[in-house]
Order: sequence, then structure tokens, then C-alpha cells
Amino acid sequence: MAKITPISGFPEWLPEQRIVEQRVLDELRARFESFGFAPVETRAVEPLEQLLAKGETDKVRYVLRRLRAVGAVAEPDADGLGLHFDLTVPLARYVQQFRGQLAFPFKRYQIQKVWRGERPQRGRYREFYQADLDVVAQDDLPLSVDAEMARLLVDCVSALPVDPLVLGVNNRKILQGAYEALGIGDVAGTLRIVDKLDKVGARGGRVALVAAGLPEPAAYTCLALGRIRTPDASFRDAVRGLGLSGSLLETGLDELAFVMDALDDLPAGRVVANLSIARGLDYYTGTVYEGQIPTDAELGTVCSGGRYDDLVGGGTNVRLPGVGVSIGVTRLLGQALAEGRLAASRPVPTCVLVALRSAATARAARDVAVALRARGVPAEVFHEERPFGKQLKYAQKRGIPYVWFPPADAGAAHEVKDLRSGEQVPADPGAWTPPAADRVPAIVRAGPA
Repeated sequence: MAKITPISGFPEWLPEQRIVEQRVLDELRARFESFGFAPVETRAVEPLEQLLAKGETDKVRYVLRRLRAVGAVAEPDADGLGLHFDLTVPLARYVQQFRGQLAFPFKRYQIQKVWRGERPQRGRYREFYQADLDVVAQDDLPLSVDAEMARLLVDCVSALPVDPLVLGVNNRKILQGAYEALGIGDVAGTLRIVDKLDKVGARGGRVALVAAGLPEPAAYTCLALGRIRTPDASFRDAVRGLGLSGSLLETGLDELAFVMDALDDLPAGRVVANLSIARGLDYYTGTVYEGQIPTDAELGTVCSGGRYDDLVGGGTNVRLPGVGVSIGVTRLLGQALAEGRLAASRPVPTCVLVALRSAATARAARDVAVALRARGVPAEVFHEERPFGKQLKYAQKRGIPYVWFPPADAGAAHEVKDLRSGEQVPADPGAWTPPAADRVPAIVRAGPA
């Protein structure tokens, strides 16, 4: 048989790694619902024309194709479909399609896989889980929602087995207003260059801006604007110190100050006004977010999002503004799982293996497992009649912590053995429960907390 090689960018986890991933997804679901968000799942494909209309996505989208019946030659799908590269574009279509059946403001969360044709590298995958939250309103959406989404990101990521998050917040109106004040014609192009400053650095950014047609003084001012970082609303003075003014700029400054003031009760350093954040997708119109784990800077952005006023309406006269954020679950966990920095406390959900004495006692063994499961204790019955020594080795190999021994004779006591300590004690199948820490696998971290 030919050697099977992995496909780069499409991670597959062993069961114990998948347990960690599922525990994280469960924690996110619980957190999202605690903030009042309801679950949604959308189809994996969207029309290409819709995917390509939302910014620079042509280089990352996967086109859905089918094979001809004869010759097995790839033929473009007649419907022009592509796999979704994020969950915001599908949300816009979903809200338009079901608008008459939804209550607004519509608060939804969505945890699904997405696909991007990027070059795989640390923290970047071609198939991965995203966890998205959006609030979509009719007519108006108060700015307090922008602050609440930032709070939610900090709360949710802080609950995960990762190092502390630092969330950068900006407002696109600040950048657009500043560029207009500088007389820059290609605002969208300049935003895309500024959005890559963290990757290319100040010098690379200056070269790119000048190459795009900006005079040197304007390029330097753009870079100076992008270097502004403050833990509070003091960024306003820093921006005005650059000699820039304009109504759109002032609106952006006021909106960002509102958001930062609303978050001043969070732990110091968790939220920072970062005026380099632009977000490359064209649908963002106001507040934008990007979160990073400073202790693992190579991961890059692990959560992001922003406000969009024109995405969901779909060209209709209906105004449906929204604010959305996304957590890159696979990016957050992938490298830690691959390197063993995150692991499950055991590789299987089973807490108790019920030993099988003989085929004649199979029903009694099954009854024990049923009683344990009824109290929320994961249990399985050994699959064949074998010596107890073989059954114990099976449990040890799979990482099952307890083995249950039904009695050989009616009226005798049941016994349960802790394979870690070797202790074996009498137990009542109708009452025994393991310590809370043993009931289900937990996530174990290796390295600094």
C-alpha cells in the first residue's frame, strides 16, 4: 500500500486532540449563549459573485467543481459556487433570505469550518474552525453594541486554555477621515497597505505607500497615525497632534473614545486603541477589532471583526447595520495541539470499563453500565470474554481510569478498581460516582499559564 501523506493546511487530530478541540467549542457555545446569542448553521457554499464582491478574496476562495461523466475532466459548476472563506458573507445572505422570520436585533453565533486557499504556515490553515458572533439590527444599531462585542471577545478568549489576549480596537472612519484630510484619492488601497503594517514594518509600509502614489509627507503621516497606541481615549490628542482635521475623522475619534470608555473596567492592558488596524475586507465601516496573544506573536491575529453598515441590506432600501466578531479556533489551538502544549487528561471519554466475566454475565455487566451512564458517568462494557488481566491491559492502554468487576455470585459485592492507584474497593452500581475531576476528560496545559 502506498504511503499516505497529509495534505498541508488540512489538520486532522487524534482522538485526544479532538477532545481538547471539542471542549473548547463547548466552552465557546456556553459563553456565547450566556451573552444571549442563538445558534445558526449555514451551508458550506455561496454564489461566487457574492463571495467575490466583499473585498480582496479572489486569491483565497475555493471554487466548487464537478467532474464530467466521461473523461474525468474538471468542469466549472454551472451554478458558480465557492466554499465560504468566512462566516460573515453567508450571514448577510441568510439574513436577507429569512428576514421576515427573524426578530431584530438578530443575535447569532455560528461555529463552522471555513476554507481558504492560502499558503499553509504557522497559524494559517486551508480548512479550519471559526466561531462567529454577530448582531444585526433594523435601521439603527447603537454604538454600545460595538463595546459589548469587544467585551465578549475578551471574556470568551480568556475562558480558553491559552495565554491572555490583547485586543486592539480602531475605527475605520479615523483612517478614512485622515486620508481624506491628506488628500489621498485611493482610500481603499491605502487602507489595505496600512492593514499589512504589522507584517511589512514601517519601512515596507512607507515604500508601499509611496509606490501607490502618496507624497513622502503623506506617507509619513499615515505611518505616524498607525503607530498610535493608547490604553484609553488619549489617542484623540495624539491624532490631533498630527495636524489632521475633518468631520469624518472627528466622528471616528468620538466613536472609538466611546468604545474605549465603555471598556475601562476590564483588566488593564486587555484592550488597546490601535490606530494601525484597518481590516482589509471592504465591508467594514466603523469599529474594527484585532486580537493577538503577545506570548505567541507568530500566530498573528486570533480574533477580529468590526461594524458593517451596508453588507446585509444587499442593495435594498432596508437598512440592516451589524457588528460581528470572529475567533479563529483552529489558529488558537492548532500549534499547541501539534506540539503537545495542550492535551486531554485521558485519550477517551470512557471513565469506567465494566469487566465481562463470561457471556452468561453479559446482561449484568450491561446493567451496571446503564446505571452508571444514567448518572452521567461514561461507561463501556468489555467487548469479549477474556481473562481479567487482558481486560485490565485494555483499559490501561486506552487510558480508562476505572475498571468495574461485577460479582461472580448473586448477593456478592461489586468492586471498582482505580488503575492509577491500584486501590480496589466495594461499590454500589446504583450509587457510586467517581471524583468530579475523573468524570470527563479535562484539558491539560503544558507551559506557562
